[in-house]
Parts: sequence; structure tokens; C-alpha cells
Amino acid sequence: MEKIVSSTESPNRCPMVDFVNLIAGKWAIPILYRLIIEDRPVRFGVLQRAASPITQKELTRHLRLFEQQSLVARTVYPEMPPRVEYEITELGKTLKPTLDSLAGWMTTHGSSIRDATTPAN
Repeated sequence: MEKIVSSTESPNRCPMVDFVNLIAGKWAIPILYRLIIEDRPVRFGVLQRAASPITQKELTRHLRLFEQQSLVARTVYPEMPPRVEYEITELGKTLKPTLDSLAGWMTTHGSSIRDATTPAN
């Protein structure tokens, strides 16, 4: 019987495809980067304001996914009203150099991209 090799096991698979799948979505990088910069527990409302105009549903979806991937830790405090905090994990912190590099590249080259895509009058 032939073994089925998953896409992540393929020796020829581009690691960038897996990375893009990890951070897919408009809000993934801003959420992760905010948690990395804060480097402390952050309440949901603070994250939502930082990533404005993200919806509550979209932020919740991303945070749950990051929690499943062990990039973010969620702590629920049994208070009234309930308090929930999110914090970047040690694994999530390893993304910092990569995201810093992307932010630096955008700071350096962002205006060139915007200029190139702005229609001439």
C-alpha cells in the first residue's frame, strides 16, 4: 500500500507556503505583532482597539487559531464580569525577528509601493 505524504512532509514543499498559511488573513500579523510588542498579558478590548477596525468575531477567530497553534496563551479569570487576557507564547516570540524585518522593509519601501500603485493625475 502506498503511503500518502501530507503537504507538510513533502521534501520539496516551500516553507513560505506554510508560513503564509500560518499568518493568513488581513489581521494575523497586526495581532501577533501587537502581542509581541506588548510582551505582557493584554485584554481583548485593548487588542481590538489596537487592530481597529477589526470586528470582535474576526479577532476572536484569529486568537483561537493562534491559541491552537501555541502562538498565543489565553487566560480566563473567574471574576464577574469574566476577564480574559492574551499573551504571546515563547514560540510566538520567535516570530519577532521575522516580523521586525517585515516592518523594517515596509518602512523603507512602503512609499515606493504606494507611489507605484497611485494613479497619476
